[in-house]
Amino acid sequence: MSTTQTIRVHTRCGWAEGDALMEQYHDEEWGVLMRDSRELWECLMLEGFQAGLAWITVLRKREAFRLAFDNFDPAKVARYTESDIERLMANPGIIRARAKIIATIKGAQIYEDMKSKGESFSDFCWSFTNGKALLNDGVTRLASSPLSEQISKALKAKGFKFVGPTITYAWMQAIGMVNDHDVNCFRRSLCML
Repeated sequence: MSTTQTIRVHTRCGWAEGDALMEQYHDEEWGVLMRDSRELWECLMLEGFQAGLAWITVLRKREAFRLAFDNFDPAKVARYTESDIERLMANPGIIRARAKIIATIKGAQIYEDMKSKGESFSDFCWSFTNGKALLNDGVTRLASSPLSEQISKALKAKGFKFVGPTITYAWMQAIGMVNDHDVNCFRRSLCML
């Protein structure tokens, strides 16, 4: 008697294939609904560091970023001074772009200001879709959308930097606000739950 063993192979989005870290990120995080204000802010800040680079670069440095930025605690980051900027600029574990570091500190100050006024960052972010995730067709590849342009403008109006429509759209995908998993991707239906 022979025993047949079934090996289950997941079909995932093509962009996530070929790198174990990208595959793990795709399979466990990308597109999963995120509602926690602090996590939404951290993700937005990391997307800002991606500007002009590949996401894998940020992903490989994410733990170093978390260490360098006090686990992205907005209350702590908001109090960073010039000496903290210099400390971060000397840290080879992160992307050492002064403008992006300053934008992250400013982003923390904006976050804390919103919080002090009773405005939830999560409620603000999700207000653009009435709290619902949007499902794209799984075929069309967008770099931005009219909604990402609208959210980008609103973020910029609050004072956030490195939040152009393309960065904002990538963030919307990452937090599950828009489900852009490929039509045949095993995560497509899971991310709508």
